[in-house]
Amino acid sequence: MPADITSASAAGEPPPAPSPAGMAAGLRVGILGGSFDPVHIGHLILAEEARDQLALSIIYFVPAGDPPHKRDRRLAPVDDRLRMVELAVAGNACFCPSRVDADRPGPHYTIDMVHIIQGQMPPGSELFFLMGFDSLVDLPKWHEPAKLIAACHLVALTRHDIELDWGPLEAALPGIRERVTILDMPELEIASHQIQERVRSGRSIRYLVPDAAREYLAARGLYGAKDE
Repeated sequence: MPADITSASAAGEPPPAPSPAGMAAGLRVGILGGSFDPVHIGHLILAEEARDQLALSIIYFVPAGDPPHKRDRRLAPVDDRLRMVELAVAGNACFCPSRVDADRPGPHYTIDMVHIIQGQMPPGSELFFLMGFDSLVDLPKWHEPAKLIAACHLVALTRHDIELDWGPLEAALPGIRERVTILDMPELEIASHQIQERVRSGRSIRYLVPDAAREYLAARGLYGAKDE
């Protein structure tokens, strides 16, 4: 039995996400994976744009536990990253944090996570995997990319600094173009590694990170933060 994709919360914390078993059939489900180290307003804005443009019923935020492509970086503990996501999305009924990667052994390949979520969705649901242009360009290097294309719709979020050449993608993954939706997104020059650097330098991250998540990372001393 796969682990529940929703996130459990302790008493006094944000209520748990709705259970898939209680959802209506035919959902349009978005998945936004990433390190979320930390989550920031760019993630929330992009997710809301995707929800609005694609009429998504719900979007799962999935902090990666052991992302294979980031083993050269030391991430904050996954429980801390997940807690910041919980705090950041509290109050938005369409945004739900997910423990699907946090509660299973790594390495955490995207296709495995998608299959778990797919198996827990109501009949007739459609999955939309949200990804950046940079990830789309690198997709042929991912683990079992053809299976990912077959399992869900890919939604590529535009970036002005990346040129998309369909030729190499089609050569490596025939038919991919028909499985990708390109969404025009606001130009947001915000990155988690920049936020970490600001914290280490003692600079403000107010309005870059949602207040509750910002207060949490300060209290935990993440990225060298001092409690405010």
